[in-house]
Amino acid sequence: MKPQPAHRSTPRPHTGRTAAGLLGAAALLASAGSVPAFSHNDDDRDRSETIELPDATSAEGITAERDGTFYAGDLFAGDIYIGDLDDGTAEKFIDVPEGRMAVGMSISERRDILAVAGGSSGDAYFYDTDEAEPLEVVALNDDATTLINDVTFTRRGAWFTNSVKGELYFVPVDRDGDIGDVRTLDLSGPAGEITGDFNLNGIDATRSGRTLVVAHSANKAVYTVDPDDGDSEVIEDVNVPNVDGIVLDGRNLWAVQNFDNKITRWRLDSDLESGELKDTITDKAFQIPTTAARVGDQLLAVNAKFDTGLPPTADTYEVVVVDAFGHDD
Repeated sequence: MKPQPAHRSTPRPHTGRTAAGLLGAAALLASAGSVPAFSHNDDDRDRSETIELPDATSAEGITAERDGTFYAGDLFAGDIYIGDLDDGTAEKFIDVPEGRMAVGMSISERRDILAVAGGSSGDAYFYDTDEAEPLEVVALNDDATTLINDVTFTRRGAWFTNSVKGELYFVPVDRDGDIGDVRTLDLSGPAGEITGDFNLNGIDATRSGRTLVVAHSANKAVYTVDPDDGDSEVIEDVNVPNVDGIVLDGRNLWAVQNFDNKITRWRLDSDLESGELKDTITDKAFQIPTTAARVGDQLLAVNAKFDTGLPPTADTYEVVVVDAFGHDD
């Protein structure tokens, strides 16, 4: 990792909708679940380490490169942090224009581009990680109520979820890093259902990009989605209350269950039609983890600390590093 100084870009004009949108996003997050007492396995080991995001005022999203370089976001300020897993350190990387949010995020290593879900702005933000500067803002949805929640890169571009709409958004990004026009994909089947205040959430894709996997918070479920026609199917036997971000690697699926303070690992069948619970990861350092990224045998999970209020009022925010695999592999 080669950290660079925080960069302040030229702000683009913002409407009065931004402040109201931030409050609206907080209200939607509050509706995602109530805060139970922390729950930990009796035999839970102190197997974690924490990496503080210095001076962060909130946190939510994370993504990582194979060498352990990771990126995390200040949810309500929108700023981007860069960290080094080996060194156990992080620092502010991009100081973004006022009015942005940073919800879910995904990195394309071959393009040196970070894609960030813009929450209530309805926008997608793209950042150049080589130059540490903003690249482009793409408007995904301009409805008064919207919450662009998470994003995943495939070989052809970036897919975004909206927690209040039964649709996904695809922004093509070519090999040279050129960003194209957004395409809206209307979902059919259970993934497109609007059954609560907080619906589509985390998203990932198979290595080929031919199948998307999305989490649905209100339905406590995970679905496959055909990126061509939007048809969706439930992944049977995967029951995930308070599901937030997800990580898919081959047949392993990790589901971050935020207000349950745990991450569950599921082994999916070869057709991604059903799953079996293989591991439940809890840790004393978890305080409402929301999203995770995998580096080798480790998971990096962000503590959002929504139990302190919305917006949250914690003094510090951190990344918690835990084992990705338990004993039952």
